Amino acid sequence: MVSWIMSGGFCRVSSVICRFSSVFSKRRFISAGSVRFGSGSGCQERLCRPLLSGSVDRFGGVTVRDFPPDISEDGFEELLRVSLHQWRSERRVAVWLHVPISLSRLSAAAARLGFSFHHARRDVAVLSLWAGHGEDRLPAFATHQVGVAGAVVDESNGKVLVVQDRNKTKNAWKFPGGLSDLGENIGETAVREVFEETGIRSEFRSLLSIRQQHNHPGAFGMSDMYLICRLSPLSYVIDFCTQECLRCEWLDLNELAKTSETTPITSRVAKLLVYGLEKGFHNIDLTMEQLPAVYSGLFYQLYHRRLPETHSLQNKDSN
Repeated sequence: MVSWIMSGGFCRVSSVICRFSSVFSKRRFISAGSVRFGSGSGCQERLCRPLLSGSVDRFGGVTVRDFPPDISEDGFEELLRVSLHQWRSERRVAVWLHVPISLSRLSAAAARLGFSFHHARRDVAVLSLWAGHGEDRLPAFATHQVGVAGAVVDESNGKVLVVQDRNKTKNAWKFPGGLSDLGENIGETAVREVFEETGIRSEFRSLLSIRQQHNHPGAFGMSDMYLICRLSPLSYVIDFCTQECLRCEWLDLNELAKTSETTPITSRVAKLLVYGLEKGFHNIDLTMEQLPAVYSGLFYQLYHRRLPETHSLQNKDSN
């Protein structure tokens, strides 16, 4: 038996042959992606259908991103059916199809074979199928949005930068902030949003609080994470965005902690900042440390209370 891989791994043909020369002289193509070997000279004739090309992940799933651009819905259904048969024989546990919007007709064919929508982003819809044993163990798509605000504290006078949003039903004082962009660190979001809304430049110091809220009306009914960071000002002259804000001021922290013209979370964090000013921010800060991830070449940011210096020295001595 001799095996050839045709068209970059799309199909494999096995045939009993008499001589290599007779095979290469008698092969002919029947249609795009289909190959038939001549049956002369005692050789068997076999028809090979192509498979979808996909990459295999470390969990044993197959991800397909490339599709024949002019394939019909029925043609794709048959192509996918053959590919699924092959992948199941290889014990692949899942299949992910990244279907571009220009080929959205392929989604209906995939659905007839058991695929369902997993998520969509801009011009690509991702369909998934659990092909392993037992119940579906595929992870759900991300269900949270992340909002970040920056509490810019001027330690020289105990004032903090606050705004009143133009698009809120209640004109309450709050810290400037907004949604984090994909791939953006928490501190970067806080610094960017503060500058965009107020014109104040700042630098990240620490994470102060995290709020989790489910079924959030502003997050399409999903869950919302809202984080407040402590920032230090690098400039002081306000030039706020009138499209987003009605007002912007440097407000005394004690006043912000007591006023009724604010939100509950802003009032609570203001009291936390007052305590930090009096007792030291090391008592309230969750500082950031960047550490190497278990995946080679990647890093993550860990936010935690910093250990006392004496404790760190004791650990070094014991080692």
